[in-house]
Amino acid sequence: MTAQYAIIQELEDALAHGSADRRVKTLRRVTDLFVFGSGHFTKDHVAVFDNVFNHLIADIEQSARVTLARRLAGVGNAPPQVIRTLAFDDAIEVAGPVLTRSELLDNVTLVENAKSKSQQHLLAISRRRVLPETVTDVLVERGNRDVALSTAQNAGAKFSEAGYVRLVKRSEGDDALAQAVGSRPEIPRAQFLKLLTSASNTVRAALEAANPGHASQVRDVVAEVAGAIQAKTAIASRDYAAAQALIGSMQAAHRLSEIEVEAFARVGKFEEVAVALAVMCGLSIDVVERVMVQESTETILIIAKAVGLSWPTTKAILMLSADKRVMPEHILDQCRMVFNKLRRDTALQVVKFQQRRQAIHPAAG
Repeated sequence: MTAQYAIIQELEDALAHGSADRRVKTLRRVTDLFVFGSGHFTKDHVAVFDNVFNHLIADIEQSARVTLARRLAGVGNAPPQVIRTLAFDDAIEVAGPVLTRSELLDNVTLVENAKSKSQQHLLAISRRRVLPETVTDVLVERGNRDVALSTAQNAGAKFSEAGYVRLVKRSEGDDALAQAVGSRPEIPRAQFLKLLTSASNTVRAALEAANPGHASQVRDVVAEVAGAIQAKTAIASRDYAAAQALIGSMQAAHRLSEIEVEAFARVGKFEEVAVALAVMCGLSIDVVERVMVQESTETILIIAKAVGLSWPTTKAILMLSADKRVMPEHILDQCRMVFNKLRRDTALQVVKFQQRRQAIHPAAG
């Protein structure tokens, strides 16, 4: 490291006594030295470079910082503090390469950056090879339309349930975003159905063509909007097959009760709740499923009252159905008032009417 330390000493002299041009030239030499030899440097060596680089950054012009960021962004053991400094640079030309490419930025740093920097910074983050849920939550919530679209199109991005709720809401009236969100293979079924309900015919056709596995679901939602949903598709769903097996075994063992339904709802088990309600009220799964993904809460209240559920359990089902536990408190208060006033015999009459209709027209639900 004798030659390397000699150059670093030269840089320190340039910092203390040299002109701006000399500092930039020396920085270029040190950068070359680090990039070409980075695979052989120990942590102590990297720390030395880190210290010198950080002293220099504040005193060099933007074009030199841009060059430095581009050179270091792809280096696996680049000086970590200088990488952080570059990532938080106000100039996106400097921060962008590091935010998009550097593997040295941990999730905490990325979240901090996404919460405080510009939309261009968020867009650069959205293009990273891998994005965890904690980061995409911020990008989807704070980012503009370009950021949301870029994040949704990133195959390496992971989304929380809350993230999918926001993406589905933001995709209303935005065909490109709706198609990007709907094309993600891991999108929760409930959110996929919500997206399809408000999506344009163009988006539905594109999703059906791009995702053969979703083709039947797309056609079902189109049929539902037209008033003629195909009931068998939902029942044949692989997701519902597992839920049906579980609920069936619970029913056979006389363990299917309100306690279990509430427990399923509180932990986000959409399929299990839908199957349990279908069994308890004598309706098909696809009918209950449609009720749970619709914006209107009235039918959920009717089914819950007819089954004999309490308000706490009904509330848990509403929160599961309405955008994954983000239903406003004032809406919940209105639902509670309606639920308390609703007579059970009235609710039973509505459910019985639906049962007769289902028996006569099973495909219509």
